[in-house]
Amino acid sequence: MTKLIRLPMPSEASAREDYYLPAEKLISGNPKQSLWPCYTNQAGVFHAGVWQSEPGKWRIDYTEDEYCEILSGVSEVVDQHGQSHTLKPGDRFMIAAGFSGTWAVLETTRKVYVVYEAAD
Repeated sequence: MTKLIRLPMPSEASAREDYYLPAEKLISGNPKQSLWPCYTNQAGVFHAGVWQSEPGKWRIDYTEDEYCEILSGVSEVVDQHGQSHTLKPGDRFMIAAGFSGTWAVLETTRKVYVVYEAAD
C-alpha cells in the first residue's frame, strides 16, 4: 500500500527536539538548534522534517545526502575550497555526502530537510 505523508509545518505545540552543537564543531556563537522530525522510514536511513538554528558558525562534514529548502532566515555555507553560497528563503539545494566546510547562520534560519544516509 502506497502512503502519502504530509510534512506539517512546525508549531510550538508540535514535537520539537532542541540541542546545541559539540564544542569542537563551533567556530562562533553557541546557537540553539531545533528539529521537528516528521518522517523516518522503516530502515532508519531516510528522514524528513524541519530544522532551525539561531545565529552562529560551525564546521560541517556530511556523511549523508541532504535536500534542503530554506523557509526563512539567511545562512552562508562555505565549502572546503572557499566557495561561498548565501542561502535565503526559497532556495533549494542538495548537499552530497562527503561535503565539508562551514555553515554560518546570519539570521535565524529554518529549512525543510530530506536526508538519506546509507546503512553501514
